[in-house]
Amino acid sequence: MSFLRRRSASTPAGPDFDVLAMDPGDWPGNLGAGLLPAPDGSCQGVFLRYDLFGGRGPAMIIGNLPEGSPAREVAEGQAPFEVAQLLAALDNDEEVTVVGAEDVPVMQGDNLLIVRRIKLSEGRISCVQFDRSDNVLVTIASWDRPITDDLYALLKPLPAELFQQG
Repeated sequence: MSFLRRRSASTPAGPDFDVLAMDPGDWPGNLGAGLLPAPDGSCQGVFLRYDLFGGRGPAMIIGNLPEGSPAREVAEGQAPFEVAQLLAALDNDEEVTVVGAEDVPVMQGDNLLIVRRIKLSEGRISCVQFDRSDNVLVTIASWDRPITDDLYALLKPLPAELFQQG
């Protein structure tokens, strides 16, 4: 995705990469964001929780994990980090595993994405992943709603100010 780039590492309090997600102003419901800090204070990932269920749990989690983030490293058959976050937020302690994956081409504006649709042992979870041109892995996990191609048109880089601490 040509419009995405790494930011300069001017402050370790937030991500040094663009966060691709849905603009909170365009999305009804509650939005929460979490940063994954490294011991040196750098940001090893960002995930956003979109709650459409009136405080009963998130409908969707979108994660942005840069190259080298420990959250990207999952064992064979293990669900992505964002799926685990979604289950934890829903107070669901069921073990969910990956049972298959399929790569499909999707257009996002003028960019062609190769999206990996991940099939999970829990059928109520939809999950997709794609790599950006700056090697940040985007994962979308949704509870009880399918992820359609329309969603990709809503994704855009969010300003760094949303994720600054202090």
